[in-house]
Amino acid sequence: MKSLQVYSREDCHLCEVLLEELKPLIEGRLELEVRDIDSNAEWHERWFADIPVVEYEDAVVCMHFLDHDAITGILRG
Repeated sequence: MKSLQVYSREDCHLCEVLLEELKPLIEGRLELEVRDIDSNAEWHERWFADIPVVEYEDAVVCMHFLDHDAITGILRG
């Protein structure tokens, strides 16, 4: 099963909202890997100002807020 990566951090309200919206959309269709940017210096440097960030196949799908149309397109693809 293919997966989405979400770059996030603890106590990030936008991250929590995005994940709450994303999980039911992809359940049973895509794996979800949540990556805590505070656990990896490279992720932290790259994404600190932009979380949450959703990636699929190494391409950024959306930042800050969930792009429902982009996720629907991935699921159709």
